[in-house]
Amino acid sequence: MSQRFSWSASSTSGTKKPENDDSWIVCSAGLDGSQTLASDGDSSLENKDLIFAISDGMGGGNAGYLASELILENISMLIPSIFRLAAQGFNPDYLEQLILQLEKTHKNINEAAELDVNHKGMGATLTLAWFTPENLYLAHVGDSRLYLHRRGQTVQLSEDHSFVWKKLIRGELTEYKYRNHPRRSSLYEVIGGGHRNITPMVAAIPYQAGDKFLICSDGLIDGLWEKNIHSAFTSETRSMQALREHLLEKALENDGTDDTTLITLQIAE
Repeated sequence: MSQRFSWSASSTSGTKKPENDDSWIVCSAGLDGSQTLASDGDSSLENKDLIFAISDGMGGGNAGYLASELILENISMLIPSIFRLAAQGFNPDYLEQLILQLEKTHKNINEAAELDVNHKGMGATLTLAWFTPENLYLAHVGDSRLYLHRRGQTVQLSEDHSFVWKKLIRGELTEYKYRNHPRRSSLYEVIGGGHRNITPMVAAIPYQAGDKFLICSDGLIDGLWEKNIHSAFTSETRSMQALREHLLEKALENDGTDDTTLITLQIAE
């Protein structure tokens, strides 16, 4: 039997920003192409894959929003073609295909930025979770995040592409010092941004019934400590919508200055 997934997604503008530069997408990929799904939903993997992604844009004017939107459009166009190859009996290398598409998208964003002086330097993060019947495929660039909660444990599956985060992981900084570090948001990997090359993080991750996931932009992290995220997973068990609302409410209470976007997701027991 195909696993059943339930999810809930939303995005809220930051209090110190004129517009929301975050974008998110929930879609399915099948033989007939991709189909955008509602912010709250329930579905199985029967005859299709499911894709959940968040992109946090950066750049002046409307460049940040444009970059994040273009990235998600590019990605949603690729995955159905890989689904068709697999359905026809071919064995595409999912991770290799993700890297190739991210490199192509990186080039497209930089080229689009050169066409308009107001978009110069635009770029965005990407955290994408692509569920097939076999694996979760992760594609990640920047500091948006993917968390997994399984059997009482919460772990961050993505790696923030900042040198300050590396210091935190090595134990050189406490979480408090990390959160208050002046260069915490300085990223060495983004899609676009005028960077010549890109080295995305990709991974194939087995999933299990009962797993819960959180994909979020850094606006959510600004308002929540790691213990708050873990506590929400363990205490809010009614639905993915209730979990999303709980996380968002706490994050906005504690900060809310940046755009805050999140997708909560559960695989049925």
